[in-house]
Amino acid sequence: MSIQDEELYRRILEKDKDALETLYDKYEKLLFSFSYKMTGNHGLSEEVVQDVFMKLWTQKGTYDESKGKFSSWLLTIARNAAIDLMRKKKDTPYELEERDALQNEEPSIEEKYEWKEEATAVRKAMKVLKDEQQKVIRLFYFDAKSHREIAEELELPLGTVKGRIRMALKHLQTEMTEREGGEVHHERQTM
Repeated sequence: MSIQDEELYRRILEKDKDALETLYDKYEKLLFSFSYKMTGNHGLSEEVVQDVFMKLWTQKGTYDESKGKFSSWLLTIARNAAIDLMRKKKDTPYELEERDALQNEEPSIEEKYEWKEEATAVRKAMKVLKDEQQKVIRLFYFDAKSHREIAEELELPLGTVKGRIRMALKHLQTEMTEREGGEVHHERQTM
């Protein structure tokens, strides 16, 4: 987390509305683009962004910098909010014209660079995972499937899926921390 993000987050915990507004201005486009890729719906994506910042303000969940970057934490909140909203609005027809019109919007250069940088780091770190761990991480994070959906698709017990995700995330966190510290770990982790 950047020092600026850390300071803003601390101020939000003290109910500083200006700090919330500053973080909103900084991350709104990233969160909207991320949400739109998941939902394909402009209205739902706006709701996701609103939900993320409401959770920040009401302190539903707190950021722990030992578990990763602040932006990654916000994206995780956005991902979960998008999944929840899509489930709640499953019967609502999406406005296809609106979706098609918005698909032409390009993310900013900064967003593209940040996504590429993080995606590259995650792809490299994922190489240390066993194949079955890589599969559940892809389904959970990149395909936005629930634990239950993954269990059904892979014909595995729910507990096994949860365990694989937990272990994979633990290995990924260790690998990415080592990479950021300059050390590279090449061996595959065992479960």
